[in-house]
Amino acid sequence: MTKRRALLSVSDKTGIVAFAKGLAELGFEIVSTGGTARTLKEAGLAVREVAEITGFPEIMDGRVKTLHPKIHGGILARRGTDDAVLAEHGIAPIDLVCVNLYPFRETIARPGATLAEAVENIDIGGPAMIRAAAKNHRDVLIVVDPADYELVLAHLRNGDDDEGFRRMLAAKAFFHTASYDGAIAGYLSSLAADGTRRALPDLLTLSLVRVRTDLRYGENPHQAAAFYADPDDPERGLAEAELLQGKPLSFNNIADADAAWAAVRDLPAPACVIVKHMNPCGAATGKDAREAYARALASDPVSAFGGIVALNAEVDGEAAREIVKVFTEVVIAPGFTDEAREVFAAKPKLRLLVMPEARPVQGGWDLRRVAGGVLVQARDAGLVRREDCRVVTKRAPSEEEWRDLLLAWAVVKHLKSNAIAIVKDGASVGLNGGQTNRLLAARLAAEQAGARAKGAAAASDAFFPFRDGLDALAAAGVSAVIQPGGSVRDEEVIAAADEHGIAMVFTGRRAFRH
Repeated sequence: MTKRRALLSVSDKTGIVAFAKGLAELGFEIVSTGGTARTLKEAGLAVREVAEITGFPEIMDGRVKTLHPKIHGGILARRGTDDAVLAEHGIAPIDLVCVNLYPFRETIARPGATLAEAVENIDIGGPAMIRAAAKNHRDVLIVVDPADYELVLAHLRNGDDDEGFRRMLAAKAFFHTASYDGAIAGYLSSLAADGTRRALPDLLTLSLVRVRTDLRYGENPHQAAAFYADPDDPERGLAEAELLQGKPLSFNNIADADAAWAAVRDLPAPACVIVKHMNPCGAATGKDAREAYARALASDPVSAFGGIVALNAEVDGEAAREIVKVFTEVVIAPGFTDEAREVFAAKPKLRLLVMPEARPVQGGWDLRRVAGGVLVQARDAGLVRREDCRVVTKRAPSEEEWRDLLLAWAVVKHLKSNAIAIVKDGASVGLNGGQTNRLLAARLAAEQAGARAKGAAAASDAFFPFRDGLDALAAAGVSAVIQPGGSVRDEEVIAAADEHGIAMVFTGRRAFRH
């Protein structure tokens, strides 16, 4: 019986030695190139160099080594169809190809990376071998992901490397090269004539992987839905969340949970944000998770019914006992104690999501589908700090007001515009967003706050175009306001704040959220 042959040529050498050893134990002859061959030989494996197979040395600093008929013929040969051609030209078939590509993304992500460095990290032979093997997947196994090494070995050992399994690996391989080429096109199209790099490229390729196939439907029952992850997004978000218990997540659950997590990680821990229909309806800090939740719930207990609860601190038994008193769709947090898990287990339909530790926004893009295209913008990263703000009124905020102003600003940026957030003693008391005018948002937030607005701080996601919105907050008892500024009537609004004895600061940046 002819010995099977595996061609291994990888840039990322994670797990490659163990994979090669497993293949050798299964009777594969190992063929390799350059650095991969050296790594395998140093591990004591018998390896044949590609140059030995082709009879031609690597040339042009390794640019040309696998682009040869004895390699591509061995990969592309159809068993039972091309056997005579193989024999005529002395080509041995290749049964498995394991390739991953030069680190192009890693190179261009490095500060100061040059165009020349980027170009040298554009792989040519690798994608050619991947595509060839994927095309001939009925006869050739193609492996591009180190995470699949053990899976491939298991299928080979069990003899169940059937066409369905091979087709899955082939699809993954084509996705790998498509994503890689998309990154190259994006980089090259982002370069101006002088070589400087623009933030947004002319060509933007999205490569998405379906990660949740169990969404029952979309926003409404007549809409099909699925959840896709973007492997290139530095913000993994809900794509890396672990569902500990409860029913499968719905389209709306994921959208709301994403909004809740985005909001709570902007707050100082321990903190809680409760979201309904992608809008915060309660937000608060506390001495622990239980107190933070209780204070967030008190902001608007009616809207919290059926909402999403997000915390940026571990949930313990005391917090869990408070949460289960109110019907809740999802609880999302960095962790849950064993006692909390026991409490939540009494509500088997309640979904528990574990997220990695809350961290600042890592960058990336926000995308919004519109008819005929996609709107793309940089994520609104970072928070306004006290030193970024400018006091514009006669009275400066007190220390307590500063604390609440900054918290109000962190919350208002997550409300739909036009938005007003009123905060007192580290907890929201009046939140309103999605209004068509700022006066109405101010009135409704103040109405919700009621007597709690007295001495509170308020944030406006954009400037006050007239003094009427500020007057409405003053009438409710608000004592400090944070807003972007920038209106042609800023002086009129500042005068109104002085008239009411309100301390007001300008951030110099807007927080619109449409």
